[in-house]
Amino acid sequence: MSLQRTPPRNISTESACRPEALVSYGSDPQLLSQFTNEIREQNTPPNYVSFRNKRPRETGTSPSDFSRFKDEIKDLVTSLIGEQKQDIREISSSLKELAQINTGIESAVSLLTQQNENFRKKIEQLEQQSKKDREYISILENKIEDLQRWSRKSSIELKNVPRKPKENRSDLVNVVVNLSKTVNLELCPRDIKDVYRLKSKKESEKNPPVIVELPSTIMKTDLIKKIKEFNYKNKSKLQAKHLGFTINEDTPVFVSEQLTAKGSRLYFLSRDLVKTNMYKYCWTSYGKVFVRKDDTSKIIHIQNEAQIHHLMQEK
Repeated sequence: MSLQRTPPRNISTESACRPEALVSYGSDPQLLSQFTNEIREQNTPPNYVSFRNKRPRETGTSPSDFSRFKDEIKDLVTSLIGEQKQDIREISSSLKELAQINTGIESAVSLLTQQNENFRKKIEQLEQQSKKDREYISILENKIEDLQRWSRKSSIELKNVPRKPKENRSDLVNVVVNLSKTVNLELCPRDIKDVYRLKSKKESEKNPPVIVELPSTIMKTDLIKKIKEFNYKNKSKLQAKHLGFTINEDTPVFVSEQLTAKGSRLYFLSRDLVKTNMYKYCWTSYGKVFVRKDDTSKIIHIQNEAQIHHLMQEK
């Protein structure tokens, strides 16, 4: 609650503060002094009220100071605008360079795409041509195989025949004649169209095969048949002594029709089917290789290695 009191309207503050203006009533001699102290207390703020000194009001800014301030602001804005314009010019220049680079990249990509498409077409053409070439090569290989098989249709091959010192053609003719006598199919030297020993493929091969060309396929077939019958009847089977050799007489001798390189390879691989008990029979006839699973199954003509691998995978 405020302790200040409002003086009466008809008495001003100045007149109330003057002791001579105060009128005393009553007989109390201290009345004037008490009233004066009361007025003083009313005009004196309490101890807990603090005063703040007001900042003196500044005087008005002069026109020259405002003009100078305006010029400074204008110069600052002009400088900022100039810097921004310079930055914009640099950015525009960089964007133009990027646009040119981008255009160059697009052109290069377009060129590479076109070249890639051309290469793809060429590769497709080459693949098609390669496929045709492989098919044609396969046809030629089959024709060559047929020609080689035809040229060997009346020939037989004697394997592991001991080589005589200074061996000549007459020695080989006598070997064939003695063989025919052993199997009861006598041949005379004029029945032998040609006979020769192949060259050794390896240095360790001591007895390369002997090739015998007969005048006809029928005679070749009959001779092979007689040899099979002889091997079936004799446990020791065909040996070097049956061919007229007196040295290394117990050397086993094997006789078969002459096969081509491809036929020999197929026959070698096909015999693995018999060794693994997957097939019961494997034989050759007229230069071709055949297998048979059992006595009741169909005969399969082996034409390539992929066919053998396929048969091995079957259960």
